[in-house]
Amino acid sequence: MATVERENIALLNDKLTVKLNKEDYLPAFEKKLKEYSKTANIPGFRKGMVPAGMIKKMYGAGLFQDEVLRTIEKELYTYLDKERPDIFAQPLPLENELQKLDMNSPGDFDFAFEIGLKPAFTLSDVSKAKFTRHSVEVNDDMVTEEITRMQLKAGKMQEKEAIDSEEDVVNVLFTESDENSIEIENGIVKENSVIVKYFNPKMQKQLMGKKVGDSFVFQLESTLEGDKLEMMLQDLGFEKNDTEAAKKYFKLEIKTIGLVEKREMNEEFFNEVYPGKEIKTEDALRTALKEEIQKYWKAQSRNQLHDQLYHNLLEQTKMEFPREFLTRWLKTGGDKQRTQEEAEAEYPTFENQLKWTLISDTIIKENKLDVNEEELRASLKEEVSRYFGNMNMGEDMSWLESYIDRMMKDEKQIDATYRRLVTEKLFGWAEAQAKPTEKKVTSEELIAMQHNHQH
Repeated sequence: MATVERENIALLNDKLTVKLNKEDYLPAFEKKLKEYSKTANIPGFRKGMVPAGMIKKMYGAGLFQDEVLRTIEKELYTYLDKERPDIFAQPLPLENELQKLDMNSPGDFDFAFEIGLKPAFTLSDVSKAKFTRHSVEVNDDMVTEEITRMQLKAGKMQEKEAIDSEEDVVNVLFTESDENSIEIENGIVKENSVIVKYFNPKMQKQLMGKKVGDSFVFQLESTLEGDKLEMMLQDLGFEKNDTEAAKKYFKLEIKTIGLVEKREMNEEFFNEVYPGKEIKTEDALRTALKEEIQKYWKAQSRNQLHDQLYHNLLEQTKMEFPREFLTRWLKTGGDKQRTQEEAEAEYPTFENQLKWTLISDTIIKENKLDVNEEELRASLKEEVSRYFGNMNMGEDMSWLESYIDRMMKDEKQIDATYRRLVTEKLFGWAEAQAKPTEKKVTSEELIAMQHNHQH
């Protein structure tokens, strides 16, 4: 009868040896041979009349190996299902001599595997750690700057020959390239308009005197900062917090240069900015904008606090890992085959990901932070309503429920929404445990904190 023996071979690293005798696999092998003899189509023989010896000679070796390996796999996973060791990934086979499998000499076989065990750990107590909630207070200047941006965006353009003011607007063709202006094959190519003052002072100085047809290369994160960088990333089709995209270079060719005549502050403009809200005065516009900007910075403040919580949980929750096993698994058992050097280079990031997965799974399980179908539907409905609401499609939203029904059948969409909602619950739980001190900061200071810590 087959048995499985377990022994420890290293830290959080055990060896499982599946021991077979011929009674465990030989009857099934012989049965398979008989089945083949009844169904095999071999020229010169009627179906079902092929001699058993010929079947064994032609197919026996493969069938024998398949049956032994199938039996080994069955015994291994029966053991894992019964004993339930808390393991990473799948067992890795150790050096097993498959070439010794001989159907003419059936006997006892040992096949060894190694498993990596998840570590025991105690979560960092965030209620005893020090955190700071950095808050930005919205002032009249911030509101004025946003109104000016809106007026310029909706204003009329007067063309010019050359850039000579930070208020100038340049319509440019963005072409993704390297730092030497060599275009990237299948890279991004897109036209966009940019106000000169959105660039940092160094870039603004370089732009002065540039004319239509001139071109130059720039790197996003080296020439744009804060919310201006976020807006540019989104305009080019990236997520606003995509730090890798921010490192990209683009060649800019100036198509037109103009000075925008600011849009007049009237009800027509107010309705374009906030359709359907019946804003009729500048004071009402400023009030609505201030609330919106304050909401934005409140969310950014919360994100920065969550970043602190993430670091505390990751860095202060101590746990050990079976590094050698996981490096081997990363090399041979992951999403792709890697060299030893590649596996070792990727291991630190891989271990951090594993650590965060263990931490987050523990928090979710212990605090029952699940996401139900009703919450998924509500989130999808909010997302769709916001999207189509911005398109001013009117009040008739009777089509929405059937649209959500179709979205609920999209596994990729549901998985992404579930992950986002459960992560929000996780950080909501952590935030509720924390006792942060309050500190007022400028928007520039908060942006700098976020720029240096993206996860």
